[in-house]
Amino acid sequence: FVDEKGNPKMPHYAYDPRLVKVEDTYYIIWCTDFFGASIGMAKTKDFKTFTRIENPFIPFNRNAVLFPRKVNGMFKMMSRPSDSGHTPFGDIFISESPVKIGSGAAPIETSEGWLLFYHGVATTCNGFVYSMGGAILDINEPSKVLYRCENHLLTPEEPYETCGFVPNVVFPCATLQDEDTGRI
Repeated sequence: FVDEKGNPKMPHYAYDPRLVKVEDTYYIIWCTDFFGASIGMAKTKDFKTFTRIENPFIPFNRNAVLFPRKVNGMFKMMSRPSDSGHTPFGDIFISESPVKIGSGAAPIETSEGWLLFYHGVATTCNGFVYSMGGAILDINEPSKVLYRCENHLLTPEEPYETCGFVPNVVFPCATLQDEDTGRI
């Protein structure tokens, strides 16, 4: 990792990365700490050199994801403002998640709009449970939610989801899609 002048600049703390290609460049966005929850970002064309980009929203933001193409000629990024109390964002927060909610993988462009997978967190007597939801956002105004799943799409059930460093988590940081078949 280097800064925009080519000087070494490794991230000192990074988690929950997202990767998205916009035109001929890959962007990596992750959660980091910069006097509070914040977003780290870098770009690469060759996966050998990663050029850091200034934090787009600092501090108190996390769960950022870049749209895979410019919308109305502009880069679009979704993030979750965080006051260290994990404040929900957007009108999706009228959901099954009373605690916190954040974007997941890069939105997928469909004929109906942008397909977004996101995570929502509920509090139980055994702690937090992270589940995955889905929504369709307007293709030209992605801040407008057109449709949203009434219930979660995935919730922790298998041992690899219910046990571990952070238990009870289904967290959608990435998707794979096959353009020929339309399968995700």
